[in-house]
Amino acid sequence: MNARVAILISGSGTNMMALVEAMVRDFPARPVLVVSNDPEAGGLAKARAKGIATFVVDHRGRDRADFEAEIDAVLRRAKVDIICLAGFMRILTPGFVAGWAGKMLNIHPSLLPKYPGLHTHARAIAAGDSEHGCTVHEVTGVLDGGPILGQARIPVHPGDTPEALAARLLPLEHRLYPAVLRRFATGDRTPVLMT
Repeated sequence: MNARVAILISGSGTNMMALVEAMVRDFPARPVLVVSNDPEAGGLAKARAKGIATFVVDHRGRDRADFEAEIDAVLRRAKVDIICLAGFMRILTPGFVAGWAGKMLNIHPSLLPKYPGLHTHARAIAAGDSEHGCTVHEVTGVLDGGPILGQARIPVHPGDTPEALAARLLPLEHRLYPAVLRRFATGDRTPVLMT
């Protein structure tokens, strides 16, 4: 039985598409729903074009509890087994996360525990780091603080800009996230390491 996956997005959906395109043939999971907090998110049209159900829960003008309650209801109606956060730019409360404990993944553009939060590429450059990367982790009530399930590394080149670093890292994100999800969907939490 394939795990039923919901993907939460806020933007163009490049990591969402990498996940969707991986979930074919013998992959142990299937995408059943894409949810966005932004009705203009470019990833919604991409999901629809792939025949995946979409739903928008606009966060603007709503209190957080109401926003999260609607997302939770949508996910439960779809009988979701796993949630993949893929560029979802809303911090979920510990209460919401607890309701999906052990069932939610996130991809973050740094080598956690370094640089939780935003502006990770600029922070890595400013710190003089020789390498940078991305991490897939289980989501807990601590921002970007859950168990690490996979990491991919790239060198930081002299003269790199945050934009150049982000562009070089993105193809690795698109390889790492599906690889981690494949293991996670079978109950395997052995970390995936890539370079």
